[in-house]
Amino acid sequence: MLGVFIEIIVPVFILIGIGVLLHRIFQFDLYTLAKVNIYFIVPGFIFLKLYETTFSLSLFLSVLTFFSILIVVLYVVSKFISRLFGYSRSVRASFTNSILFYNSGNYGVPVNDLVFKHDPFAMSIQVIILTFQNILTFSWGIFSLKTVEGSKLSALLGYFKMPVLYAMLLGIGFNLLDVSVPEFILTPADYIADSMIAIALLTLGAQVAQLRLSKNLSVVYVSLIIRLLLGPAIALGLIYVLGIDGVTAQALFISSAMPTAVNSAIIAQEYENEPELSAQIVLASTVLSMITVTAVISFGRWLF
Repeated sequence: MLGVFIEIIVPVFILIGIGVLLHRIFQFDLYTLAKVNIYFIVPGFIFLKLYETTFSLSLFLSVLTFFSILIVVLYVVSKFISRLFGYSRSVRASFTNSILFYNSGNYGVPVNDLVFKHDPFAMSIQVIILTFQNILTFSWGIFSLKTVEGSKLSALLGYFKMPVLYAMLLGIGFNLLDVSVPEFILTPADYIADSMIAIALLTLGAQVAQLRLSKNLSVVYVSLIIRLLLGPAIALGLIYVLGIDGVTAQALFISSAMPTAVNSAIIAQEYENEPELSAQIVLASTVLSMITVTAVISFGRWLF
């Protein structure tokens, strides 16, 4: 585990630390950074990886099945816990989002890259998860928060504004149909993809730098237990039930252990629904994930 921590987790947190330091010095515009990631870097990265990687439709459907069942189970668990502890409607929405939306992009991608030593097949699995997570976050995530205010239509329409959806469809479509993309398009796509890990971790560090712990700590503790411990445990059970093995199983297991996505705090801030609570969960889960993700990676290597 010490080797995993030094070789995989430490490099990730060095870049996150640089993001924290630079944000404290220069006060980055986090709104702009988030938009650059969501509307420029992530779609380009997703398109290129899905286009260039050799994978089958059966793999895509297998990952989709795993992800869908995992999200449904976590949703049921979060709703049960919310009612058990009597959380208010607004707290319930942010609490559920903190469990469903994990950081598969600016944390999960570099971890996958380091764990599997730049294996394109393993990365394609992480990219598929990243795509589903982004689509879910900016459709259901926003919908659940706006439902607190009673507005639903605009949240549903926002789903079709997400470029990652079209990047995924184009990448998979061109790959399966063996469409040849011109070099003058692939070259800028390569540059965009190469910037993904560094910019993503820089952004994560800048976002974490502004987060603070203040109140509702009991809700934070419950969220941490479910996201960092119960989430991977449920994922492991699903992997065995669905008969997934090898690199696919290991990649899915590790992906499920990621901390709460910063995007959950971003949309909570944007729609003014328990933003302090969401920020606290993101900060605490990111820090504690140094221990839990190290354990999951080590356990995953032993199992698969």
